[in-house]
Amino acid sequence: MPDDSTSLIRDKKKIQQIKDFSGLQFGKIYPTDIDGFLDFGDKMFVFFELKYGNSPLSFGQKLALTRLCDACEADERKSCLIIANHQTPSGDVIDVANALVSMVMYNKKWTNWVGMNVTLRECIDRFRQKEAN
Repeated sequence: MPDDSTSLIRDKKKIQQIKDFSGLQFGKIYPTDIDGFLDFGDKMFVFFELKYGNSPLSFGQKLALTRLCDACEADERKSCLIIANHQTPSGDVIDVANALVSMVMYNKKWTNWVGMNVTLRECIDRFRQKEAN
């Protein structure tokens, strides 16, 4: 995990703020957040979502993120959606790069990666390498 001198966290107090989306509910639809997004030169988009322990994605969140990833696949652009899990207790800093991948959506297909012991960083590196060829 990066030390404070290399961390990208600029204001720890602001990052701890809780966002209340309750005023943005439209019927059964309400906002979801995305934990991370990388844009590799408008050629490749990587989205990722972190979950604590074995918490699953809700149906609505999975549907929304799947649709977002699918919509990005245009004009020879590729996208990937990665779900990764961590065991970091509440209040501690999560080492996102080392969270373990549990599911990946790539080429409009979901695959289970549970038990493969691949970190989020390794998964992103694999995706970039595959797309570079």
